[in-house]
Amino acid sequence: MLDIIPIQLPMPFRLGSVNCYLLKADSGYFLIDTGSPNNRSEVEREILDAGCVPGEMNLIILTHGDFDHSGNAAYLRKRYDSKIAMHIGDLGMVERGEMFSNRKKGNNIFTRKLFPPLIGFRKSERFTPDLYFEDGDDLSHFGLEAQVLSISGHSRGSIGILTTSGDLICGDLFENINKPDINSLMDDKAAAEISVEKLKNFEIKTVYPGHGSPFQLDHFINFVAVA
Repeated sequence: MLDIIPIQLPMPFRLGSVNCYLLKADSGYFLIDTGSPNNRSEVEREILDAGCVPGEMNLIILTHGDFDHSGNAAYLRKRYDSKIAMHIGDLGMVERGEMFSNRKKGNNIFTRKLFPPLIGFRKSERFTPDLYFEDGDDLSHFGLEAQVLSISGHSRGSIGILTTSGDLICGDLFENINKPDINSLMDDKAAAEISVEKLKNFEIKTVYPGHGSPFQLDHFINFVAVA
């Protein structure tokens, strides 16, 4: 039995909200994404309210390295005595706080110097992951009946977590703010389109995006086909 508990958190500068997902399995808890540093108290309160106490969080999984998904990872690793896992493709983002370290767009000295102070990704939030996931990795030996899917596009190291029951936690490949769609902030649109096509090869029912509400993947595919 696996319960997916959405945690919706406000982003800084009134930029909307971001989702984290706490998964409750028979073996313990798994946190997918961690929110930005400005909502540390909110995410921890939600985790505790769900019944997850220090020592019971098996793993912190990051869908990608952006500050609004990884900003509390270092703190929560220490607080809950857990480990952090992500794709090595986004390593520079979390080790150095450079959100454009592996991106084509905005990768200039001005943007790299200006962005971290604005988003609050300070040195204390930077970290080196404990584990690196790759496409196809089986997570059952961690106690989670799921697999890792590489779904680049938003960032080079973007991954999704697909459970055996057909739930996909996709980070920022998709969003569902007004309607299900490919995320509007896409670094490599061609790679994103390849990732979407790849997902059609899997039995996916519900998509849990990084921003917006869950939706049925079939609804998105059918909408695109009609459009």
